[in-house]
Amino acid sequence: MGIRRGGSTERRGTPADLLIIGLGNPGPEYVGTRHNVGFDVVESLVVRFGGRLRPVKGVPAIADDLRIDGVRVVAAEPTTYMNESGTAVGSLMRRHGIDDPTHLVVVHDELDLPPGRLRVKVGGGLAGHNGLRSIRSHCHTDGFTRVRIGVGKPPDPARGADHVLKRVPASERRVLDSVVAEAVDALECLVTRGPDEAAERFNGIVVE
Repeated sequence: MGIRRGGSTERRGTPADLLIIGLGNPGPEYVGTRHNVGFDVVESLVVRFGGRLRPVKGVPAIADDLRIDGVRVVAAEPTTYMNESGTAVGSLMRRHGIDDPTHLVVVHDELDLPPGRLRVKVGGGLAGHNGLRSIRSHCHTDGFTRVRIGVGKPPDPARGADHVLKRVPASERRVLDSVVAEAVDALECLVTRGPDEAAERFNGIVVE
């Protein structure tokens, strides 16, 4: 499948090589929750490379333009709620000339992975994730690259929303912070060496 064309946000300047999106919810009440781990990773990546996330005119997102080993990377966070993430992602893809969906990298929480694990993967299902569902709806593809951060399943499957929207307890925070750091390393590897090598190097890591 291809990327849907059209919309009000036209490409500006030279196309980016990669667009990296961290998923989460805006607002202080969501800081430190499992659902916002994508934000944590992208913010750490931007700090590592001396950038600063700023509002994007005409797009519900904050972003910065980074250079990582000569590769032009736009790192961004939607400022919509999670289930409307695709609005920002579609606009950013058009603005930055991202035509190949594998050049969109989405960092998100993953219930199907235990805490302390991450996975780099190109394409795949949505696993009930509202942010991924919104991106597929707006961009008409699920072939984008994912960096999946394990947050584990809740004891009661019916309480998945509570599990991801509550702040991470101190006993789990150290593990999650360590996985965030590993995910930033994985993103740097993905940018410079590609998703296959990033998967080979980082998919087997277990943080305890």
